[in-house]
Order: sequence, then C-alpha cells, then structure tokens
Amino acid sequence: MEKVAHSVAMTTPPGGIANDILYSLMKSSLAGSYAYCERLARREAGNFYLAFRVLPRDQRLAMCALYAFLRVADDLSDGPQPIPEKRQLIESWRKRWDAALAGKYSHRLHAAFHHTVTTYGIPEEYVQAVLDGVSMDLEPVGYETFADLYPYCYRVASAVGLACIYIWGFEDEKAKEYAEAAGVAFQLTNILRDLGEDAARGRIYLPREDLRRFGYTEEQLRRGERDAAFRDLMRFEVARARLFYEKSEPLIRTLRPAGRAVFLVMSRTYRGLLNAIERRDYDVFSSRVRLSTWHKAWLALRALPVRWGWA
Repeated sequence: MEKVAHSVAMTTPPGGIANDILYSLMKSSLAGSYAYCERLARREAGNFYLAFRVLPRDQRLAMCALYAFLRVADDLSDGPQPIPEKRQLIESWRKRWDAALAGKYSHRLHAAFHHTVTTYGIPEEYVQAVLDGVSMDLEPVGYETFADLYPYCYRVASAVGLACIYIWGFEDEKAKEYAEAAGVAFQLTNILRDLGEDAARGRIYLPREDLRRFGYTEEQLRRGERDAAFRDLMRFEVARARLFYEKSEPLIRTLRPAGRAVFLVMSRTYRGLLNAIERRDYDVFSSRVRLSTWHKAWLALRALPVRWGWA
C-alpha cells in the first residue's frame, strides 16, 4: 500500500501528536478500505480479477475499488426486495456516494473508491451513468431496436470502461471512443451468454426487431428453444458483437503498457466466451458458458510481456 499511504501523507499537515494520530487513522482507514475492495474483487470478480493482477499494485487496487463500488450497486438491483424498495436502495446508494465525495463515508469501500476517483481524475459522469444503468434493470426489460438497447450497454459497460482507462492511463482522446465500443462488445457478449437466466427474470435484452427478423419469439426464448431460427438469430448477434470488438482494437495503441496488458486480458476473455458460445452451437440454456480458471490464467500470462514493455 506504499502509494496509498503516500497519498494520505501528502494531504495531512505535519507536526504535533494530534496530527500524528490523524495521519495513522487516515492511513489505517484507507488501507483497510482498499483491502476490503480487493477481497471482494478476488471473491466475486471472476473474469476480471485475474486481469487486474497484471497491473501495478496501485492500479490494481484502484480497479478493485471501482469493481467493489459497482458490484454493490448491481447486487442491489438483483436483490429479493420489491421493485419500489430496490429503487429506493439504489437511490440511497447514489446519495451515500454523493456524501462520500465530501468525505462522509458510510460504507467500507467509500474511502478507497473516493481516493481512486480523485487520484485518477475519473469523471463523475461515468459513475452516475452506471448507477442509471443499474436502475434500468429494475423493471421487466425489453427493447424494440438496437438503438434502444445501446444506451443501456453504454451505461452498464461502456461507462465502466471509460472509468478504467483513466486508471490505466491513455495518450489519445480517441481512446474514449474505442473504450465505449469495447464496453458495448463486452455487454453484448454478456447478454448472449445469459439469455436463459435473464429471460427467467423477465429481462429480454435482444431487440424485438431482431426476433421478428428471424421468426423467433420471446415465448420461445423463455422456454429455451434452440431451433434453426434461434441459431440464425444468434449468428447475427455474435456478428454484431464482433463488429464492436473490431472497433475497440485501436484502444491498444492509446494505452500505456500496463493498460494494454489488462485490456488484452479482458478482451481476449470476452472474445473467448463468444467463441465458446459458437462452439456449443449456441446452447446458452443448459449450463452457463464459462472459461476455465486455467485458461484465464494463461491469458494473463500471455499479457505479461506487454505489461513489462517487451511487446
């Protein structure tokens, strides 16, 4: 936690026993907050935590803080409470974060996430966009067109990617355009992987215009039917996701070495999920599509030469 402690020290006026005590309390609180976020990310992040591991320590901790904040918000939308109560919980989480920006912390992750946002200059609009996206999942979900779906993908995924590149470091403003495309690609992959689970929750993200185009109905999706029309639909959706992966590829050139490495791991992981869906003949109903821990570890190892500037 050397850099974290150093940042706290820089904001603490020197001299006196009282200031020494204050410094110790602040350092302990911030270090404990980051430790909490890292434990949460290690336990829950799945596809992301191994990617975080290729980053230098301070950036890895910042990514854990970002993940922890968003994970808590996402869990609120998926909880068992009635929708009005969940909406209140999310708005309460938003207000608690607004208070945290003024140094009034009410959750163990607030100190770490506040430090991350201020240290890396993450625009507040991205945090608010993600919270808006989480709120969109409270009601039964349905979208008429891809243009209608796009803002949801932006809020729950692209805004996260835009926050990430501030942590990783980027050299060109066009990095934001590429990060937005990457977020859409990742979210479309998530949507295809989770079709069955989401439909059971009343969430159908595939645009209705696409369903009509291929003669496949929402009722068939809820039943998990995998006929020729479904396969044609899935081929179309996979191709759309791949277009966004292609649009995101120039992001590599705009990032600093550690950022390039972590983005490579994340992009290859999600492309791997898309490939796995194809290899299973689009069977996303019988069991969840996953990559093995060994495969994800291999992807992280492949990125280490990039992390160290060797490639």
